Amino acid sequence: MSLIARNLEDIRRRLAAAAERAGRDPQEVRLVAVTKTVDLGRLKEAVAYGQTHFGENYLQEAKAKITALGEGLTWHFIGHLQSNKAKAAVEFFHLIHSVDRLKLAQALEEAAARRGKVQDILLQVNLAGEKTKSGAAVGDVPDLLKEIRKMPHLRVLGLMILPPWLPDPEKVRPYFRALRELRDKLREDGVAGELPELSMGMSGDFEVAVEEGATLVRIGTAIFGERPGKA
Repeated sequence: MSLIARNLEDIRRRLAAAAERAGRDPQEVRLVAVTKTVDLGRLKEAVAYGQTHFGENYLQEAKAKITALGEGLTWHFIGHLQSNKAKAAVEFFHLIHSVDRLKLAQALEEAAARRGKVQDILLQVNLAGEKTKSGAAVGDVPDLLKEIRKMPHLRVLGLMILPPWLPDPEKVRPYFRALRELRDKLREDGVAGELPELSMGMSGDFEVAVEEGATLVRIGTAIFGERPGKA
């Protein structure tokens, strides 16, 4: 068994255990393998071991991989997306996690309409108010949702967060809990539909995220090792 296969097996086991601790069905949680800077050979190893959901941060890098691997995989765009790249994002990705402003939503709506596609998206929320990170402010989310609901070619499936980086996963837990509570309030207020998806949790904190309700966890380093340029 390759190192990537062993890592995937370990993460799947830990995901299932975290779900069970929270009284959740492990099948509710999907592992999105983040393949930013990961070469095609290592990506194919993950596919061979049953991994089907992959996340990319950069459109240009992603296009080559998606084209090479063909059908049968689900591709998630998880990076910052410029409005002028909306057409390519709609063409190549099943789910876009990082919609955080009306201008981007309008560009995606236009691109999806031209392709005759309903594009699934998540709203990225900046709960911590970090200026260095993208994401809609909490107070802006209801109005943004209301506007997007008028767009027939976009379907909002849930919310995404990039919390502050903290070495102790327990210190990140409040951000995950707050995202779930925001989703629940949006449901109760009738601002949106079910919003079933919560995209939260990465290599260092995914178990806590699952305990707090994550349905999509984005894991790269714990599967493929440190990226080039990182210590």
